[in-house]
Amino acid sequence: MVILSKSSKTVGQYGGANGRVKQCSIILELSARHLYVSAMAKDLFHPLTEQIDLSAVLEALSDPIRRDVVQHLMKVGEDSCGATSALSGLSKTNMTYHYARLREAGVTRARIDGAKRIISVRYDDLEARFPGLLPAILGANS
Repeated sequence: MVILSKSSKTVGQYGGANGRVKQCSIILELSARHLYVSAMAKDLFHPLTEQIDLSAVLEALSDPIRRDVVQHLMKVGEDSCGATSALSGLSKTNMTYHYARLREAGVTRARIDGAKRIISVRYDDLEARFPGLLPAILGANS
């Protein structure tokens, strides 16, 4: 038996074949809706220039999808997450993962503009920390 709880209060139980499955699924759905509605936009983590770690940058840029995103952003300056997702052909969930990896490594910066997140490459910060790194990794396309 699994007990489902929210804020230390039991909201339902899953007992398998004892007839409580339907009740439990309704309670879960209501809990998920409540959490979604009450969720607030969180601040996005961006490392300071001096906190950008070479191994984190190299690991983030080791993925060809993330390199393509960075190359695209280098060409256009900045773009919304949705526009870059459409170019890659990947799902929004998959692209959110890649954006987070780039941002947390210090390669990109995200700013919130209404309902959109605008992404840009932190070229000056990376150039100050590791001169010539981005052009060397991205090649002639940067």
